[in-house]
Amino acid sequence: MKNGAVESSNPEDLYLGKYETPIEVSTVRILSPTVKFKDGETIDDNVWYQEYENKLGIKLTNEWTVTGDEPGGQGEQKMNVSIASGSLPDIVPINASQLRQLADAGKLADLTDIYEKYASPITKDVLTSSGPAALDSATFDGKLLAIPAPTSKTDQAPMIWIRADWMNKLGLQAPKTMDDVFKIMDAFVNQDPDGNGKKDTYGMALDKDLYGFFDGLEGFFNSYNAYPRQQGKGNWVKDGDGSLVFGSIQPEVKTALGKLQELYKKGYIDPEFGVKDWNKEKELVVAGKIGLWFGNMPAPLVLQDLKNNDPNADLKPFPLVSIDGQPAKAQVPGINLKTPQYLAVTKDAEHPEALIKMINLFFEISYGTSYSQEDANRLGTSPVDGIERWMYSIYTAEPEKNLNTHRIVKEVINGEKEESVITIEQMGAYRSVKKVVNGEKLETIDWALNRVFGPEESSFSVIDNYEKNGLLLPSAFDQGMTNTMVKRDSTLLKQELQTFTKIILGEPLDSFDTFVENWKKLGGDEMTKEVNELMNAK
Repeated sequence: MKNGAVESSNPEDLYLGKYETPIEVSTVRILSPTVKFKDGETIDDNVWYQEYENKLGIKLTNEWTVTGDEPGGQGEQKMNVSIASGSLPDIVPINASQLRQLADAGKLADLTDIYEKYASPITKDVLTSSGPAALDSATFDGKLLAIPAPTSKTDQAPMIWIRADWMNKLGLQAPKTMDDVFKIMDAFVNQDPDGNGKKDTYGMALDKDLYGFFDGLEGFFNSYNAYPRQQGKGNWVKDGDGSLVFGSIQPEVKTALGKLQELYKKGYIDPEFGVKDWNKEKELVVAGKIGLWFGNMPAPLVLQDLKNNDPNADLKPFPLVSIDGQPAKAQVPGINLKTPQYLAVTKDAEHPEALIKMINLFFEISYGTSYSQEDANRLGTSPVDGIERWMYSIYTAEPEKNLNTHRIVKEVINGEKEESVITIEQMGAYRSVKKVVNGEKLETIDWALNRVFGPEESSFSVIDNYEKNGLLLPSAFDQGMTNTMVKRDSTLLKQELQTFTKIILGEPLDSFDTFVENWKKLGGDEMTKEVNELMNAK
């Protein structure tokens, strides 16, 4: 043992072994407003901090805590003050610009060898499950200076959701082109799919935010070879000479907006979409008034009321189709990180390996085999009574766990693997899919989980096909936010939403060109310069 650290020839002792003499490690916490506590717990004293001490011999203490993890929020501001004053704990939660600032100042520990030695196989597998971009974004001059907190990129891949029972009733086939999609929309508007004798249904769901997981336009634009924002965040593509350009200002977006304007004029789109958020627009879907939209994988999970209201409702996902006959590519983030985006260790910290061990513990509880279902419930890997205790962990990340769940469930259902490979995290999905396959009586959640994770006609069967056939298009910019993005992007997003909405409602299409000119003047050109400089430096 060296300086209290675990030294052993057994790798397991390095990954999750307990310090013989307990150590103290300091940090600060930037919390989401959604974090809730019960049973007398606080962010300073809770089941996760107790687990660090009992399992690893690490007593984690918070020097300060603040709520506000959004870009530019209270957490970022307070962290900037700490950086400026030089008053930093052992472990710091930081964003991309703060990481670069501390890296340039030489304030961070080099984790390259420490990560290689102490990171468990599960940790390494999970952190690279979406490719090398996440770790690369934390690497400077060949040195790993922080651990990123990636989330899934594939979860955000858009697809088309359609009421399959309406399609069957009207004799419609699965769409293979955008013209097929428009024919389905027309039938849903004009052929009385709900059978009430009234013309009171719409062809496509859409809400005021235009982008988003439920009824966002990302997939519609992708079908026109356009790649705008992803759930409101910037998306970058390469132009003809390899330079990075902002997706939302490309001419293909203008073409797609022209088609959306036409669909609105025809009455295919809810005329009140401009004042409704996704949850309000969802009410029309639940009420059986909309049967098609472009969105992401969790649609069945937020539409259980649709099945409750109409047991015959059959919602199915279909892959994107294109306007030009070429395979449509679904856009996904170049790198998708939780906020704060990184955890780094300050240079003078006595035990930099402690961070890696706490990350190992998080992934062992989530993906490993040494913790029981009772342990998982205690530590809250799934919500219990609306409380998500996993958010107390100093580190959280969940890259591609859902796609992996689909693949494992499919292999077990098909008899290719034994049930014993199903982890605690995967068990709920597996039980629901198994009930569907065996023809058992279903709860609504079983229907929803099967539509998300099932072997066929599920969200992840579509995403798996995208991934295996090279039909995912990540943003060409895989770093965090630049300085100008932090300062200007919220304003640019607001202008984008206003302009695109007005065009859909009937404003002349050439107002798109004015928007592009203003976007460039109001920070877009500076963002583009920063993005290209960062990528060239990498």
